[in-house]
Amino acid sequence: MDEENRHITQGQDLPGFHSLLGYRQASWEENKAVIELELRPGHLNLGGVIHGGVLTSLLDIAMAQAGTYCPYPGRMRKAITLSLTTTFTGQCSEGVIRVTGRKRAGGSRIFNSTGEVHDEQGNLLAIAEATFRIRSGSEKPEGVPI
Repeated sequence: MDEENRHITQGQDLPGFHSLLGYRQASWEENKAVIELELRPGHLNLGGVIHGGVLTSLLDIAMAQAGTYCPYPGRMRKAITLSLTTTFTGQCSEGVIRVTGRKRAGGSRIFNSTGEVHDEQGNLLAIAEATFRIRSGSEKPEGVPI
């Protein structure tokens, strides 16, 4: 990950809702993105386990990133979610969770990704599939200025 964009992906200076979630970028490369989140009380539901909305949001982010990697410093690529299906398979209430998104297929504007969330012990917490559309200006690898 280049130094110029590192501050954006380390949980600092994340815009809006991303900042509220408080994740950090573990890795990001062509067709694959990994983010991590240290669970805080604000991430939990009334039952004391991670909220499904937090899991779905993180999956959405990682899967979109999997199809929008940009290796050019000071630039980024953007996509919007067209559809997203999440299946919850486990629970946890503490520790660090790891979310992996992988681009599976796509053309110049539309792509499909899959995602998984695991806890620190490797237990599967959720899986997802999504379809995204590349935003105008983000079709090429150099994307748009940040």
